[in-house]
Amino acid sequence: MTTRTISLFNALLMLTLIIFWGSSFVVVKIALGEGLTPIAIATFRFLIAGGLFLVALSLRKTREQDYKLLIEKRDVPTLLFLALTGVTFFFTAQYTGIRMAGASIAAILVCLLSPILIAIFSAGMFKEHLAKKQILGIGVAATGTAIVVAGSTLSLSDNRDFFLGSLILLATPILWAIYSLLGKKITEKYDPFLVVAYVNALGGLCLIFFSLAENSLFQVFSMSLDGWLAILFLSVTCSLLGYYIWFYVMKQVGAAVTSSFLFAGPLITVLFAIAFVGEKITLFIPVGGLLIFTGVYLVSMR
Repeated sequence: MTTRTISLFNALLMLTLIIFWGSSFVVVKIALGEGLTPIAIATFRFLIAGGLFLVALSLRKTREQDYKLLIEKRDVPTLLFLALTGVTFFFTAQYTGIRMAGASIAAILVCLLSPILIAIFSAGMFKEHLAKKQILGIGVAATGTAIVVAGSTLSLSDNRDFFLGSLILLATPILWAIYSLLGKKITEKYDPFLVVAYVNALGGLCLIFFSLAENSLFQVFSMSLDGWLAILFLSVTCSLLGYYIWFYVMKQVGAAVTSSFLFAGPLITVLFAIAFVGEKITLFIPVGGLLIFTGVYLVSMR
């Protein structure tokens, strides 16, 4: 896919998307404050989002009669695995980490460490050579991660929860790297939006078992208005509209330009976390976050 200059309209679309995705960490924090569990939030979000995706696919089928909705039987296990790693386990870990450590650190670790781990896993799986500057970038990012986790743990009063939450959050970029690398092959075979739709729907269905196990599925009957608004925001804007914008702009300008906007996500999260949920930001978070960003830049350089 070639990279092209981005238009003002597409740039505004991507800025809107980054606000959606960057603020989602804070919206989850608000939903947690309404008494919902991390698993309940993930379950309700992806059950609704999965349904919306399936409706969107049906509408597309009515417009494009030759659009293929079916997946080959041999690819179903791969889709299920993608649903577990990219939705069920990923968002359970992310939302649990947000509850324990906060929205800001979640955004930094999830958004900035994922490209680092994708580069490392790619080198291992596909025998890709890592340049010296990329190895340096991995070291710089690792140092930044240690500063964020260790420094903030020592400086915060509820340091035990923060430390455990940070460890849980460190699992999310690993899950996302696995999801991204395994999903790359199947999205070359099928329409990426179709794959994302099935992954969202399957991920939501798998979450039902987790919510039944912790007896949180029935929170759907006692949710407050703010809780419902948070869930709908996550389902409609972050999932359905978010992925639609993502694939639309990527088709117009290419993956490199589109992906570059993602690095602004943690900044949006930090600003929203301070403004709307009064989250305390230690000096270690921006310092470590800057080092991680530098590491990502070095790893991504061509």
